[in-house]
This record gives sequence, C-alpha cells and structure tokens, in this order.
Amino acid sequence: MQKAFSRKVNELKEITDGGFLLAVSGGIDSMCMADLFLKTGESFAVAHCNFHLRGEESDEDAALVRAWTEEHSVRFHLRNFDTAGYAEKQGISIEMAARDLRYSWFSDLCEEFGYKVVIVAHNADDNAETLMLNLLRGCGLKGASAIAPLSVLPDGRSGDVKLFRPLLDVTRKQIEGYVFANGIAYRTDRTNFESDYKRNRIRNEVFPHFAKINPSFVRTLNRDIDYFTDAAQIVESWCEKAAAEVTEHSSEHGSIYIDIKKLMEYKQWKYLLYYILQPYGFTSLVLSSLENLLVSERTISGKRFESSAYVLMTGRNGLFVEPIDSVSHKELTENDAMVTVRAPGRYSFCGTTFMVEILPYSKDMSLKQPSGTVIMDAGRMRFPFVCRKWRQGDWLVPFGMKGKKKVSDLFADLKYDLHSKKVSIIMVDTRTDGLAEVQHVAGVLGVRIDDAYKVTESTERILRLSVITSE
Repeated sequence: MQKAFSRKVNELKEITDGGFLLAVSGGIDSMCMADLFLKTGESFAVAHCNFHLRGEESDEDAALVRAWTEEHSVRFHLRNFDTAGYAEKQGISIEMAARDLRYSWFSDLCEEFGYKVVIVAHNADDNAETLMLNLLRGCGLKGASAIAPLSVLPDGRSGDVKLFRPLLDVTRKQIEGYVFANGIAYRTDRTNFESDYKRNRIRNEVFPHFAKINPSFVRTLNRDIDYFTDAAQIVESWCEKAAAEVTEHSSEHGSIYIDIKKLMEYKQWKYLLYYILQPYGFTSLVLSSLENLLVSERTISGKRFESSAYVLMTGRNGLFVEPIDSVSHKELTENDAMVTVRAPGRYSFCGTTFMVEILPYSKDMSLKQPSGTVIMDAGRMRFPFVCRKWRQGDWLVPFGMKGKKKVSDLFADLKYDLHSKKVSIIMVDTRTDGLAEVQHVAGVLGVRIDDAYKVTESTERILRLSVITSE
C-alpha cells in the first residue's frame, strides 16, 4: 500500500509545487492516510475540524490528532464549530453544514498559509456508497462516476487549490489491515454505526446484503465506476456538440432557448435534454413531465416548470429557461404603467398573458400567423423593449404601408370599443427615444406591427409574440 501511495504523491507533485494540507478527523481512514503520507518524507500540515456533535468524544478526537502531530513535529491547525447552530440558521442538514464549514475553513487556511493541495481520506467503500446515493437520487452518467480522485476544492473561493483523494482505490478492509499491522491509534465515531443518515443506512444495512451476493462487490462497483467515468467523458463530448446545435444562450440574462424540433431530431433527445437542463436544478419529476409533454399530442405552449433558481417555459417551438427572479416573470396589474421585456418568456400585463419567443428563421418558414400572434425581425426589435397601455398620439407605419397612421385610427378600422382600446398593449422599441414615452410605436400586441420591424430576406431570427388564451 505504501509504494502505491507514494507513487500517487509523486505524480501529484508533477502538477503542483507542494503545499500539502491533510484533513485528519482521527478516524481509522484519516489516521491511515496520515501515517502513509508521513512515510513519503514530504512536508505537510494537518487540519482538524471539531464539529462538537458528540460532546467529550469530539474533544478526544481532537486530542488524538494533536498528540500525533506533536509526536511527528507536524504543523497542526484546529477549528471549533457550532455545527448544529449553523445548520439551524442556514436551514440545512447537519451533514451539509459540516461539509460547508469544513471546506470553507480549508480554503481560509490555503489562502493564509499557501497550501496548494487539500488531501482527504475517502476510500473505495466511500466511492461505492456515493454511487448508490447518486443512483437513488437520479444522477445520469456524471453522477455514476461518483467521486473524482483529483478535483478542485469545492468552496467557490479557492481558485486552483486541488482536492486529492489518494485512498480512493483502497478498500476499508485494506485500511483496517494496514492500521492493525502498524499499530496506528485511531478513534471510532459511534455515529457511523447508526443508520440515521442515508449514507450510514447504505453502509450498515444495504452493503452487508451485497457482500452476501458478491464478497468483492466494493471492488466490482469501483471498477464499474471507472467504466462509467470513461463513458461519461465520451457522452459529455457528444452532448456538448449536440447541445450547441439545439440551444441559444443569452449571456446578459443567463437565459437559454432550446429548439424543440432540433432537439427531437436526435434519437437520444431525452438524455440530451437532461444534459442541457441539469445545471439549472430541475428535478427528475419535472424532466419526466416535460418529456411526456413533448411526446404527447397536447398543447405544448404556455406551460411553466420551476427549479429553486430557474423557470422553464414552453413555447410552440421552443423551451425557455431563465432566472426565476427575472423581470420577465413579474405578474403586473392594470395599475402598473408598463412591463419591460428583457428576455424570452411568459408575461402578464393589463389582463393579457402573452409569450415572447426567439426563433431561427428560414426562407421556407410561413409568415402567416394565427390570430393573436405577430412576428418581427429580432435583429431590429431587440431586448429590452417595453409593453404599455395605449396613449393619445401613438402612431406607427402599419405593415405593408408607407405612411404614418395613428393607433387610434387603427382601432377605428378594427371597430374597437372603449374597453378594447383600454386593454390593448402597445409595443415600444426603447432604443428609439425616451424609453416608453416615444409616440412612434413598434406595434400593437397580437394585431399589427410597424413596417420597419417586418421579416425580410436578410432576417436571421424572428421575435414572436403570442397572446395566450385559456385552454
């Protein structure tokens, strides 16, 4: 074990210039790792987190690690945490709280002392447990890769600090054999034998049954994880190229548009959709509902799905994803002066709900639209624009005409009564002048557009606005 461990450390030194920090809890895994690292002859420091979750036992863990570092003249860092208080304040689990506190402190230590690599004692059994947890949550191939041997410290602040797991291919039984053979002192966490947490339940209740079926199941699962990792890299490359063909991104608003027709031309469109939406936090239940909708004969347009931070809205030909706190999701009342349309999405104003879409344009596309829908050249009518109520003096050059026409005269041609005028929505290009105060309007929602915004042979994308009627 020592020879293989030393080889990994030497390989790590080829990509980093040292500065090793070992996370040591005092348990059998981390004490084994500390002894193995000590025998490499490399300089390192030890960090211990006292989460104060087990009373005196937690303090005794810290005392053991401190004594080991003093015996071997290793720099020791200790941090005490009110883990339960932090978890309650943040509204998260104890496990998640401990993880957040641990990695945040490691990052602080790296910034202060210049450590470049944080080393933790995850082993092959941990890897197998993570695989099972990921599969139960619904993870795709990426989650089936379980734990990476080398990654970036997951705190969002540490830049190029690496997180290294040198025991990931070593089973817990091998660790126990090494520790007993070398007389290494360690502490036993009694909570590891309690099945209150999901991981412990898998370890204590599920894995013993696996062992009866296959005594070497941990190694078998870890070998499969290696295959899953290779397969995931192949699939990732394919999905990255395919996603570029079916999506459009808006860097300004963090929104994306997914072309439904292009998406479903792929035989593997369901996984491709999962790949595209996975970063936005939509649950497997949402994905299942969305897949069923796309293959059904039901009306696709006008549906809304939410994750914790994003909203997905369906159009006739596409799916729109944008931040949930975007202005486009604000439901306005008739007392509001206007709504600013900053991105594709579903909007409500003046008692009318409408969908805004950006679509690619081809010359064989029909320009004839159903009642309540207008299309414009997206290169001319660009975000943001304003939708507001009609005002006296508003005018436009109606599509197909050359002269100006007052909107009030257009209403007269349409035989609008006073109520119809009151609820009509005027579209204003904010780039022309004075935001929504300008009288030259770009169109009347669902009715007519100004000729300057019409689709031409040079049009590459169209802006489509559709009034949504109750189904």
